[in-house]
Amino acid sequence: MREIENQPWPRACLQVYTGNGKGKTTAALGLALRAAGRGLKVFIGQFMKGTYYGELTGVDLQGDLIHIEQFGSAHCIPLRDPPHQEDINLADAGMKRSLEVLTSGEYPIVILDEISVAVHFQLISESDMLDLLDARPSHVELICTGRYATPSLIDRADLVTEMRVVKHPYDAIGLGARDGIER
Repeated sequence: MREIENQPWPRACLQVYTGNGKGKTTAALGLALRAAGRGLKVFIGQFMKGTYYGELTGVDLQGDLIHIEQFGSAHCIPLRDPPHQEDINLADAGMKRSLEVLTSGEYPIVILDEISVAVHFQLISESDMLDLLDARPSHVELICTGRYATPSLIDRADLVTEMRVVKHPYDAIGLGARDGIER
């Protein structure tokens, strides 16, 4: 194995990947893979996801460098108004776990996947999300993903990338989610 010499970061940032286009989670997972290649530990908390996605097995191949946990039920589809209490409880547990991880000192990189969507569908409050951001130690890089990033989240971020749909096979030819590509 190659010996890794990492330069210290001048500062850690808050990154936001948002927008209606495909690639937000994929970009965050790419960052996690790059970090693991540098020997850095990454925690990924997935809000609103409770079913199998390929990254769950892919992360296992990285050994102890990337850890992933899901905070959603198998049926958490944001079409319920109001959301089910089970989904709210799982998101709340995810917030508590995320705070624990963020402040633990164990992970220099924390990814909160779909947290913006969880706020949008009122599984967690925007103020609770902002409180979590405020608890971030200055040496922890935090990445928040999901459509519907709030103006407050965008204002606090150091980097914001908006994915936009130019063309998607779902719309163009009716092609649904594919294993290994979208899930």
